[in-house]
Amino acid sequence: MNTTRLEALAQEDPSLHALAERLLALAEAGLPAMYLPDAETFVFTRAGVVSPDGTRGLEQRGTSTRYAAITALGARFLPEDRQRALFGGRSAEEFTGVLVERLPGVVNLGDAALVAWAAAETGHPKLADALDRVASLDLPGRPQYTVEAAWALSALTAARAVVDVEDRLKVARKRLLAARAGDSPLFPHATGPGLVPGYRSHVACFADQTYPLQALARLHASGGDPEALAAADACAARICELQGDGGQWWWHYDARAGGVVEGYPVYSVHQHAMAPTALFDLAEAGGTDFGAAIRRGLRWMTDVPELAGPAGTPREPMIREDFGVTWRKVHRGDPKKAVRAARGLTTRVAPHARLAPLDRIFRPGAVDRECRPYEFGWMLFAWLGGPRR
Repeated sequence: MNTTRLEALAQEDPSLHALAERLLALAEAGLPAMYLPDAETFVFTRAGVVSPDGTRGLEQRGTSTRYAAITALGARFLPEDRQRALFGGRSAEEFTGVLVERLPGVVNLGDAALVAWAAAETGHPKLADALDRVASLDLPGRPQYTVEAAWALSALTAARAVVDVEDRLKVARKRLLAARAGDSPLFPHATGPGLVPGYRSHVACFADQTYPLQALARLHASGGDPEALAAADACAARICELQGDGGQWWWHYDARAGGVVEGYPVYSVHQHAMAPTALFDLAEAGGTDFGAAIRRGLRWMTDVPELAGPAGTPREPMIREDFGVTWRKVHRGDPKKAVRAARGLTTRVAPHARLAPLDRIFRPGAVDRECRPYEFGWMLFAWLGGPRR
């Protein structure tokens, strides 16, 4: 009998299991407020605002196809009646059908890949058409952003059991593996030159690591690919080695040297969802079990050293059930992201330079008061996915 991720967490750390259950309940409570029934999609964000009388609240801003698809990917693990509460009466499968029908108007590779991935996972009858739309946006030889290339690989991997995608799968796999510089275990921000300015082409973000390692792990699990699994394992080992003392998953890395360029912001979604999703998929594919790192990262959601006040009490919690959100991130509040820019430029020529005085001048402690649907979608995916009974 398989042990679910939540059951395993209950055995390893009951207090963290309670935290994960709390966050999952918040995701279900918060997502309906992010759904726009008239447009049949999800908002881009719910952002904190203060009214003229000083009352704090949230407002909806924009819409997002990719966040809608990610929500469907995560929500499909819920019982059907609870899925329908999130999608205006539709199941995750039915809502994915809405996204598939809109694919001819989608012009972003990442958006299309996520919709196709959701179509594969929910068994949509037009999966082949969805994959054709991905192919039309993924022109041969053209560099792509690494995150979007990883999503394309995940979509093809999920589809391979029902659609013949082997030739496309080989190309997507090769592109992702070849994107790494030398013997570095980390992935760059783009799979080739031309998309990122030269002065910061060495800087890659946390998402550039988790989505490729997840895609490669799932590829191995779908049919056996030891090289892909080894690449995923090496990437995971490095980001776990670099994890902060407070469980922080850092934001920007030097993809050449495998080090941290700039740690902040620390994003909630990395802590409770994206790192767990990727590392769980890796372990379940036969890779290294980085469960201790997952638990350290999750604990940050309530034990936030950047926000610790007198006697360690938090100045402000990151989890806000009263608003139906988790706050998006903790950051430095530096003007125009000055620390990131300075470190990006400096590490271009001196990979191990830290510019330590910047840490004293710009201490992290500012909170970004917004929340996006994908944060909850990946949370559901992370903790409800995996082995089932």
